[in-house]
Amino acid sequence: MDPLKYIFKKPALTGQIAWWQMALSKYDIVYTSQKAIKGSALAEQLAYHPLNEYHPLSHEFLEVHIMMAEKNEQKKLWFDGASNLLGNGIGAVLTSLKGQYFPFSTRLGFDCTNNMAEYEACAMGISMAIEHQIGKLKVFGDSALVIYQLREEWETRDAKLVPYHAHIMALSEHFDEICFHYVPRDKNQMTDALATLSAML
Repeated sequence: MDPLKYIFKKPALTGQIAWWQMALSKYDIVYTSQKAIKGSALAEQLAYHPLNEYHPLSHEFLEVHIMMAEKNEQKKLWFDGASNLLGNGIGAVLTSLKGQYFPFSTRLGFDCTNNMAEYEACAMGISMAIEHQIGKLKVFGDSALVIYQLREEWETRDAKLVPYHAHIMALSEHFDEICFHYVPRDKNQMTDALATLSAML
């Protein structure tokens, strides 16, 4: 509801709203409601006045070969998850020895813990590596819990994390070589930024 309409049309007001009504009454403000713009009028306007500078989108991807990976070339995957009051987001970056970066990020549409978000990010990154037919993969993450559980050095006890662990172990079977490495958060800034931005969108 429009606050001005509420103040000027309501006959009896109390408290702070009544104070505002008194303060605004000396200015001879008359409320007039806005008329809705009809969809047909907008469509007619666009039909009679088309954009002259329209250029169709080019659907040619000139560097499509970049996304194809050599089977024997070892790639690195960096991942991170973010779970906060704004939402939940995940990010992952595949890197090649030639210095190419392939970032991926998404916002999670469900409530989850930070550890669940970390597992989701890892699973997304590994799935992207499988999709690009990568044979050898080094995985880096700043969640000690997730990394050491995936290395089978720590036991996975949280019932919410057990399915994630099993899923990533199943995905790992697609690789000739895969290993997991813990890195401090300050060494994982790109994926941290991707995950945080995804959570905020």
